[in-house]
This record gives sequence, structure tokens and C-alpha cells, in this order.
Amino acid sequence: MTIPEIDFRAVGKRFSSASTPALEEISLSVEKGEFISIIGPSGCGKSTLLKLVAGLSPCSQGEIQVNGMTPVNAREIVSFVFQDATLLPWRTVQKNVALALELEGRTRDETAMTTEKLLQLVGLSHFAQSYPRQLSGGMKMRVSIARALATKPRILLMDEPFAALDEMTRDRMNEELLRLRAEHHWTVLFVTHSVAEAVFLSSRLLVLAPHPGRIAHDLRVDLPYPRTSEMRESKEYDDLVNRTSRLLRETHRV
Repeated sequence: MTIPEIDFRAVGKRFSSASTPALEEISLSVEKGEFISIIGPSGCGKSTLLKLVAGLSPCSQGEIQVNGMTPVNAREIVSFVFQDATLLPWRTVQKNVALALELEGRTRDETAMTTEKLLQLVGLSHFAQSYPRQLSGGMKMRVSIARALATKPRILLMDEPFAALDEMTRDRMNEELLRLRAEHHWTVLFVTHSVAEAVFLSSRLLVLAPHPGRIAHDLRVDLPYPRTSEMRESKEYDDLVNRTSRLLRETHRV
């Protein structure tokens, strides 16, 4: 029997003994290659969930296994993409993407070759010597994604990475993300406040309820890949968006 890519076992998180738990009784198996979006009201623990998987914060109760390892021991196979691209303004695009490779002690030639391939992958080869201040919001996020891919992760954690983008750019970035995933077969946990984005991207959706954060609904998204811009106009897509929005409204009232 294959082990889950990520396995939550009655996970709870409390930041202080007197506080309401941020998360409570999260039990969930994530299989290799799933794209799971996490939606829910503000304060329901969406970002906290990702940080637990990344080993940035410990569980207060239960445990998480990542490919059979503790989150801390699994860090080499996990990459995190935040809402803010967090690029170093004094480094070029090329140097920002190369940072993780430099920290790993890769050779200069290996770093240069890998960085060049990653910039080609995200369509930014012609901007290798540009600085972050010279890029649009969508381009900055592409650099952030390229940097996250430098270590060849199995698992990608994404915390509202496209929230600050305009709608057209966001739609393009959604399609670009799915194109890259089709090539690299990552397992993805994706936090968003956008139901439409969650339905478009995901093979599975989790709706979290707040106070304490817990799984209220676990939904399969039965739409075929590859997802296209035309699919956004389909009845099946609209029905799923409307159904999920209704469940989210009900969760807000919990």
C-alpha cells in the first residue's frame, strides 16, 4: 500500500494555552499529484495549515507525515510560494532564482544551467538581468515560482500567490501554473479566497470552518484536465462555483 504524500492525523494547533485553537482535529490524506485548494473565512487557519506542512510551526496535537517523514525532515522536497513574491531588490531576476541553489552549495556552472532552464520554463529568459522594480506583478510571481522550483520539489505549498494581481493576469497565471504542474506532477496545497480560482485549479477542494479551524467540506472537482479559458464559460464550471460558494456562505454562518 502506498503511503499518502501528506497525512494529517488528528492535527490541532493552538498558539497559547488560553486561546481558541487555530486548528482542531484535522485528519486528511493527500495523495501524490493531487491539487487541493483550501478556502474558508478569514481566521480559519488556512495559512497555518500550510506552515505546519512546511515545518515552519509545530503541531500542538496529532502529527503530520510528509512522504513518510516529519515536516522538518521533509523540507528538501517541499517548496513554499507566499502571497508576496519576496524578491531581493538588489539581485537580478537570475540571481533571485539562483539563491536557493547557491545556498545548497551547487557549482557555478550547475547553478547557471538550472537557472537558465527555470527562466525558460516560466517565460522570463529575456528578463534575466532585470531587477524586481522593473517587473510587473505577474512577472514577479513567475520569478517567485521559478525560485521555488529550483530545488525540484515534490510538494508545492502556495499561500494566496495571485491575490494581488488583476483578474486577467490572475487567470493567465492560473493557466500557467497548471501547465507547469502538468510537466512536473507536483502535489499542490493552494490557499485562496477566490472560489472561482479554487474550482478552476483543483482536483479537490477543502472548505474550512472557523473557531476552531476544521474541515467542513471535502469536495471532488470532476472537471477534466487540461483546464482551459473556455472551460470557465461552461455550465459544469458555473455549477461547481455556485455550489462551493453556497457551502462557503453556510460555513461563514457556523
